[in-house]
Amino acid sequence: MLGLLLLQVLASCLWLGHSNVVTPFDSCPQFFYDGIPPNDALNPNNSAWICQRFNNSYHYATLYDRDKRIPVYSAYKYQPGSGIGPGSLLFVEPQLINPAYSKDMATEKYIDKTYHITLQQIGQNQAITQDYQNLQGLDRGQLCPFDHQSGDNSKMATFTLTNIVPQNSILLEGAWKEYEYKTMGQNTQGCKTTYVITGAVPGITYISNNRVNLPSHIWSAACCLGDEEPTKAWGAIAENYMNEVTVYSLRQLEEKLSKLYSGKTVTLFDDACPRE
Repeated sequence: MLGLLLLQVLASCLWLGHSNVVTPFDSCPQFFYDGIPPNDALNPNNSAWICQRFNNSYHYATLYDRDKRIPVYSAYKYQPGSGIGPGSLLFVEPQLINPAYSKDMATEKYIDKTYHITLQQIGQNQAITQDYQNLQGLDRGQLCPFDHQSGDNSKMATFTLTNIVPQNSILLEGAWKEYEYKTMGQNTQGCKTTYVITGAVPGITYISNNRVNLPSHIWSAACCLGDEEPTKAWGAIAENYMNEVTVYSLRQLEEKLSKLYSGKTVTLFDDACPRE
């Protein structure tokens, strides 16, 4: 009887462990429409599902590729407003160094002081500040942008390196900036809530001595709710070496991403978000 009880307890523990894998964003489902993240077509082999936490509160969600050291996507609610950023500071994620470490993002200096570990250990599964120094023709592109958030804490939280990819400087300050400011501002008129997922398609080249992948494309998708139900949706994509952004329907963007991800069917939002 005791042996049977132990087996039942073990089975329960295994099931609970499995459930944590199936619901990777269970601490921050509020950043996805209806709590549903994109399907697993975008998932890399060595994924990290991060509920981006700063000052003990969640601000957006990120799927991160530990091997390529770039985010796959960041998901957030579009809510531009006032606030300040951290200046020149960049954060990293203690939880990617050791799951027992803090879930709050922190500076490399703070992590070194608190956990007494080397910069090499910090950068084993994520990009670090020195990876983005002395870039040529590239800049730090935020997938959840500073200007789409409101309040000091939410704006500060966008400056973690798990939310940043190497982005073509001209694109970042040109057509992509126009999309983030002008197009999003126009398209979200009349939206009570807008859910956004912005991502990067991995490329074939790297920066920083082959540590950080250089994305081939930057993309974004949005689902707009009138009162409680979705009323419209759209997408946009840009090649990361051209100063040009193409705006698509949500269906067109998903089809484009499906081709870029080796024919895997990509679904970004729940079916209730209009595809046309």
